[in-house]
Amino acid sequence: MNNLQAAFSAAVPNIIKNLAQRNIEAFYYENAKTMVEDILKKIPAGSSITWGGSESIKECGLMDAIQNDTYVLLDRTTAKTPEEQREFYSKAVMADVFLMSTNAITYDGELINIDGNGNRLACLMQGPKEVFIIVGMNKFVGSVEEGIHRIQNIASPANVQRLHKNTPCYTLGKCAHCFSRESICSHTVITRRSSHPGRIKVFIVPENLGY
Repeated sequence: MNNLQAAFSAAVPNIIKNLAQRNIEAFYYENAKTMVEDILKKIPAGSSITWGGSESIKECGLMDAIQNDTYVLLDRTTAKTPEEQREFYSKAVMADVFLMSTNAITYDGELINIDGNGNRLACLMQGPKEVFIIVGMNKFVGSVEEGIHRIQNIASPANVQRLHKNTPCYTLGKCAHCFSRESICSHTVITRRSSHPGRIKVFIVPENLGY
């Protein structure tokens, strides 16, 4: 563990305490492997699982780990037509577990997210029985304002590059506050607490995951 990781690990007890007062459970792991192993123990066999677009859940190995007959997987990429997509989302909001990351999170425990279509944020706020949020130490910021800046100038440009979107930040590498047809920044949600204790669970590792 390097000095940066050690400093982050020292801050984790306060992070967990701050999340707890917001009715959000938090768990800390030394590495992604042990995190994924514990997450699988927390999802009963037969559970239905769906997910939002997230590189973090891929990079940590969680997406590979759930690809078996233990769970019922609801994959939005299988819905091609508008009718199929509408039917899929009606099932997704009733899933047992929704997997996602967060675009940013403050040390005080506030989640900051910006979405294009808003399906990820809709499931975060309401619907699935539990929400599992995978968070690397690179997502932590000092304030909501820092979080929004991080999303606009780090996460969103990286995501439009990955998705090949025709937006100004694709070439600029930073936010232009555009109204582009393909903008992925339509909805901004700050989650300051959960109304349902324990519904949202945050899994933290001292590694860089996602954008």
